[in-house]
Parts: sequence; structure tokens; C-alpha cells
Amino acid sequence: MLLIKKIELFSSRLKLRLIDNADLNAIHILHSLAETDEFNALGIPKNLGETNSIIEPWILANKEAEIQTYTFAIEERNTNQFIGLFGLKLGTKKYRKGEVWYKLHLDHWGKGFGTEALNRVLDFGFDDLNLHRMQAGCAVDNIGSIKVLEKAGMLREGRGRQLLPLKWGWSDNFEYAILKTDDRNTNLQTKDNL
Repeated sequence: MLLIKKIELFSSRLKLRLIDNADLNAIHILHSLAETDEFNALGIPKNLGETNSIIEPWILANKEAEIQTYTFAIEERNTNQFIGLFGLKLGTKKYRKGEVWYKLHLDHWGKGFGTEALNRVLDFGFDDLNLHRMQAGCAVDNIGSIKVLEKAGMLREGRGRQLLPLKWGWSDNFEYAILKTDDRNTNLQTKDNL
């Protein structure tokens, strides 16, 4: 039986760890919130079983000998309270790139947690995984996510027309990226431990 690797990323206020089956209820609550679903193409799960079928492949991917798709639980470092999810999907080795996504519980919006988590994952991608480029996308009306991406130093590179099938219709998508050589927001304490 494969075991989940002990990969934990720490910042000043957060701990990111690979998700496991014990996170099912917290993830279901997160995915069930209308506010977190507004700009998410995943949709609200009908029940706990549907959430389980969504996260099962994520948990299996976290158990691979060489992880290509990381899914982290974001926790407050002092309390271990689950506050969200963070994903990092690696591309082919030749191109040394990764794509990130995140979803925070609305009780934790506006507190800088998204930017702090993103900065920590950027450090992990560039410093530990030796990536050259990291990218992300977000709906053009998702002001909160745009602020997170830009505060972390990601640059808007383009706009994809009607890429996101949201519950209210098709949305354009802003495409963001940052290179290992770009200036980044490094004023957060993000390299405490790996």
C-alpha cells in the first residue's frame, strides 16, 4: 500500500500539507459554499460521495513515487484549522513549468492567506522542484484572485475568451505567469521549513 509522502510547506502563518481522506468533510464544506463556487468551474457537489470522487484522484496523485499533481490542504499554522486547498500541477520535465490553483474558505478571505500560500508554493516550485515557469488562470471578474496573483509578482500575459464554464455562463480567463528569474514578493516569511 502506498503512503502519502510527508511534504509540508510552512510560512509564517500557514502550513500546507498533502491532503488525505481525513480532509473529506472539510473539503466538502469548502466546495459547497456558493461564494467559493462563484468563479470555479468545478461546481457544488451534490453530496459527500461526489466530493470523495473528486478528491480521490488527488489523493492518489499525492502518493505517486514522483508527484506530478500536488494537492495541499492549507491550515493555519497555530491552530491546524483547515482553511483551503492549493494545487500545483507540473508539466513535462523538458519545459519545467507548473500551474497553480487555490480555493480558500470565505471566512479567511481578505487576510493575506492566499498571497502567503501562493508565495510559499512559488518558493517550493522554483527552489525545490527547479521549475522555470509557474502559471495560473482566473476569471476576469475574480478581483480577489487577481489581487493575490499580482501581489505575488505574477504578470498578466493574456486573456482567454470564454474558457470557463461558470454556473452563470461562459467567462473569459486572465492568464498569469511568473518566471524563476522574475522579481517576486519575498517580504513574507515563507522559507521556515520544508
